Amino acid sequence: MHTVAVLALDQVVAADMATPIEVFGRARLADGRRPYQVRVCAATPRVASETFTLIAPYGLEALREADTIVVPGCSDQAAPPDQEVLEALSAAAAAGTRIASICAGAFILAAAGLLDGLSATTHWVAARRLAELFPLVDVRPDVLYVDNGQILTSAGAAAGLDLCLHIIRRDFGSVVAADSARLSVMPLEREGGQAQFIVTAQPPVPQGSLLEPVLSWVEDNLAEEVTLAAMAVRSGLSERTFSRRFREQTGTTPLQWLLRARVRRAQLLLETTDHGVERIAAQAGFGSPTAFRERFKRVVGVTPRSYRSSFRTAAS
Repeated sequence: MHTVAVLALDQVVAADMATPIEVFGRARLADGRRPYQVRVCAATPRVASETFTLIAPYGLEALREADTIVVPGCSDQAAPPDQEVLEALSAAAAAGTRIASICAGAFILAAAGLLDGLSATTHWVAARRLAELFPLVDVRPDVLYVDNGQILTSAGAAAGLDLCLHIIRRDFGSVVAADSARLSVMPLEREGGQAQFIVTAQPPVPQGSLLEPVLSWVEDNLAEEVTLAAMAVRSGLSERTFSRRFREQTGTTPLQWLLRARVRRAQLLLETTDHGVERIAAQAGFGSPTAFRERFKRVVGVTPRSYRSSFRTAAS
């Protein structure tokens, strides 16, 4: 039987911890046998979270005996894990144990040095912070999970379910994984990645900046043809100077900013109106419905139709 150790630390996120316990604990082979034994372990006998106190039945010694270790996220990402925990994870990794994180659990793996030189993900809200704190990690904020073989990471809480099902499929095949997915009322594979959930806010512009009136004008005229030359003219600068200052103040180029603004406008229209793709493409300033579909899927990760079916809130 494959042993899964779920590591509960202080301020553990309940959903992150419960997901691997339930998914691996409920998995069954075709003959009804349990393929996994799940153990909840901790560095201390009692683990405090924001809403409950957990008495862990196993200590860190369970990590040495596990085939897979799952590290849930903690609500306080800035709190450094105990050195004892980091050393136990490092020792398990050195012994070849598979280690996976859910959501902000990636911060703990990174603190242990297990993500250095690897691609990894976490909840999109925390992705930038992970990249800043651990520059040796290639943070990918747009995916549901990353499988590096021995080390795996997943995005927010629901993506932990995607990761657990992926692990079951790796271990015991698609039939067992599909059965586990049905028990979880979850598709075995979700369309798209985490990108569709990211709020594509524009880069901040300093108050009083010469860019403020220009970008307000752009937002008001997304349905029209907006060129770099037109933006530069409204700023009173040459195109070259405007582009340089734009990048200095926003971290991106004027045209990339414009594309993001158009995609965000399209997302809003898909969420709140009944308008067809052709009309939305025109309202957001895309040259054609085809160009709109291609750009939207490249940025968001799913088609406009799929996005609307997931996020539609109300018709105007």
